Amino acid sequence: MNTGDGQRQVFDRNGWLIFEADRQVSDWVGYACPAARGAVRDPAHAQWLDCDGTWFVGVDVLPNDAQGRVAGSPPLSGNALAFIKRCYGDVPPLHSAQVSVTYPGYPRPRRGESAGAARYRLARDAAHVDGLRAQGRDRRRYLCEPHGFILGLPLTVAAPTAAPLVVWEGSHHIMREAFRGAFDGHAPESCAQIDVTDTYVAARKRVFESCRRVTLPAQPGEAVLLHRMTLHGVAPWQDGAEADPDGRMIAYFRPEMPGGIGQWMGAQP
Repeated sequence: MNTGDGQRQVFDRNGWLIFEADRQVSDWVGYACPAARGAVRDPAHAQWLDCDGTWFVGVDVLPNDAQGRVAGSPPLSGNALAFIKRCYGDVPPLHSAQVSVTYPGYPRPRRGESAGAARYRLARDAAHVDGLRAQGRDRRRYLCEPHGFILGLPLTVAAPTAAPLVVWEGSHHIMREAFRGAFDGHAPESCAQIDVTDTYVAARKRVFESCRRVTLPAQPGEAVLLHRMTLHGVAPWQDGAEADPDGRMIAYFRPEMPGGIGQWMGAQP
C-alpha cells in the first residue's frame, strides 16, 4: 500500500482504499465484535433482520461513543483514521456504527421490496450512493444525509465470495459531476429538497457502462474506506462460501459532514 501523497492520489482516482491490518484496529475489533454480536441478538433490534433472514441491516446498533470506544475499548485509531485526519483535518464525531451482517443465501427480497428492486439487488448488488433517501409513494430520491466518508471495519472472517462489498471504481467522479449539475444555482440549505432521482438514475447508468466493478473482501484488522459518492453495494453470497458462524459482519461508520451539503459537494477529498 502506498503511503502519504500516494495514498491520497489512489483514493482520489479510484474512490476507495483498503488498509492492511494494523494492531490498533485488530485490538478494537476484539472489543467491537462481541458487542456487535450482542446487538444482533438483542430482541430490541429484531426489526433489522431482513431479506428472509439473510441480512441484518443493523443501522446504528453498535454501542460506541463519538471516538469509537466500545465495550471498554480505546478510541478507534489506526492507519485508516490517520489517513482520514490527513484528508479532513480531523475525524468527525462518530455515530453508533451500523453492524451489517450477511448470511448464506443473501440476497433474498427485502420486506416490501418490489420485484424490480429485488432483481436490481441480485443483478446489480443493490448498488447505491449513501445518503440518498427514497421518499413518498413514488420513491423519489433526496440527499438527506451528507456523509463525509464510509469506513468499513470487518469484524468476522469470511471467504472472498461470502457477499463481499462491491464498488464501481472511479464512480465518484461521475456522481460528483451529476450532483453538481442538479444542485447548481441552488443555495446549499435548499438542496435537501431537490428531487435528484432522474439525475441519480442517469449517472448510475453511466457508471455501470464505464466503471470497473471491483469486489473488496476484507478481514478483521483491515479497514475499507470509500469516497462518499462512490457507487457501492453487496455481492450475492456464492454457493459454498464460508464465514464465521456470525456471518459476514462489518461495522460501518458514515459520519455526516458538519458543513452539510455545501461541504459534501466540495473538493474535500
